[in-house]
Amino acid sequence: MGSARKNIKSNSFSGDPKAGTARFVLCVRNTGYPASLDLRKVYRLLSDEQAAKHRQVRVVDESGEDYLYPEEYFVPIKLPQSAERAVLKAI
Repeated sequence: MGSARKNIKSNSFSGDPKAGTARFVLCVRNTGYPASLDLRKVYRLLSDEQAAKHRQVRVVDESGEDYLYPEEYFVPIKLPQSAERAVLKAI
């Protein structure tokens, strides 16, 4: 798992978890998780404040379940509404 650094908060993955909007990330690294994460694939990001404190993110991976991964494996992205609807429809 990730390191348990204290007092370090990531701004790139922050957002209002109460907003109800889907957020997405692009996988840029999958070391140790080649069966679970595809490079350059868009994944749905789920809010998890506890994970963020440990520099991890919760994403729905290739298994269809949500798991924690190192934050540095992803880049947050904003999808156009039409693309977001298409991705959410496929889930």
